[in-house]
Amino acid sequence: MIKVRAGFIPLTDAAVLIAAADKGFATEEGIALDLVREASWANIRDRLLYGDIQAAHLLAPLAITTTLGIGQPPLALSVPATLGLNGSSIIIATGLHAALEREAEGDLADPRVSGAALARVVARRRAAGEEPLSFAMVFPFSAHNYLLRVWLAAAGLDPDEDVRLTVVPPPYMVESLSRGHVQGFCVGAPWPSVAVAAGLGHILHFSTDIVAACPDKVLALQGIWAERHPEGAAGLTRAVIRAAAWCALPDNREELSQILAAPGRLGVSAGIIRHALDGRLVVAPDGRTRHEPFYFRLAPEPAIRPVPAHAAWLYAQMVRWRQTGYSPGEAAIARAVYDPAAYDAALATLGRPNPARDEVGAFSGPPFDADDVAGYLASLQPMA
Repeated sequence: MIKVRAGFIPLTDAAVLIAAADKGFATEEGIALDLVREASWANIRDRLLYGDIQAAHLLAPLAITTTLGIGQPPLALSVPATLGLNGSSIIIATGLHAALEREAEGDLADPRVSGAALARVVARRRAAGEEPLSFAMVFPFSAHNYLLRVWLAAAGLDPDEDVRLTVVPPPYMVESLSRGHVQGFCVGAPWPSVAVAAGLGHILHFSTDIVAACPDKVLALQGIWAERHPEGAAGLTRAVIRAAAWCALPDNREELSQILAAPGRLGVSAGIIRHALDGRLVVAPDGRTRHEPFYFRLAPEPAIRPVPAHAAWLYAQMVRWRQTGYSPGEAAIARAVYDPAAYDAALATLGRPNPARDEVGAFSGPPFDADDVAGYLASLQPMA
């Protein structure tokens, strides 16, 4: 039995890794999987960096920046599987939602309408000499940061000038909204639903409204460990693929919700978790619901296979938002973090066909070509 310690954050999209441990898939693949719960992504990154853990439920962009050495010493990570697509929401405080309703010229469910309404609110606040609105995201190198920025930029707002973007660890998002430290946030389930249940805000947009197939969390392996323990890396990958297939079955959602609700896992209501797994969320304090089948995608299998085009898109966002400068070499390294060959090798031993390629699909901006990142960046209009 190969021992593996893996970190995770209490989020619904840790389901696959948690199921791999708690449903015995890892044990069946010869892996003694010890899950370590953490509160912040910085802690997860640092524990990988210093070898305290060998694997993690990790932000997809953070796997790339850790490998590139942006913001910390470089540590090569590999992604042999993702842990699903989408699964996040933008939530805003009840007071701000009321202000957007007054300003909206159309249906707030349309991110163009909501963005235009927000731009008018921002302009009014500026004219009145009020402080900028604050929105929280989970980490600078996160899909949540980029989702907020794509939405704001499409409305003509400068995310670094017209609002304040701040980092808050996922478990503390609701408290931050309750105390008025922020007027909205973007985070994965279950925390938006917890805020709605507490009457603190409205879920304004699912991540699918902004990016149809948003690369969010991945299974990240410490590269040195994976090279030294190829059987362990392959066994953990197989366990995750098998766990994802189990998690994707609707008949297993009730059991999965109970597993995730445990105090040592997510520690929130199984009912709230079940809503996220079903893509049927309460989006307003009055009980209004919204159903989105692809809210959190585990199936079909392209949701789990690492697609280098997704890594390329994430790298392009880092360049767009001045977190790094563009270089063809960095772009190639970013793509290589996603390792579909490792996934395909594991899948072959499970006797399944390789899934088809998946794409990103942002609601605004030019089409993205993973083979021409420089051209995509050049075609972006300022604040478009």
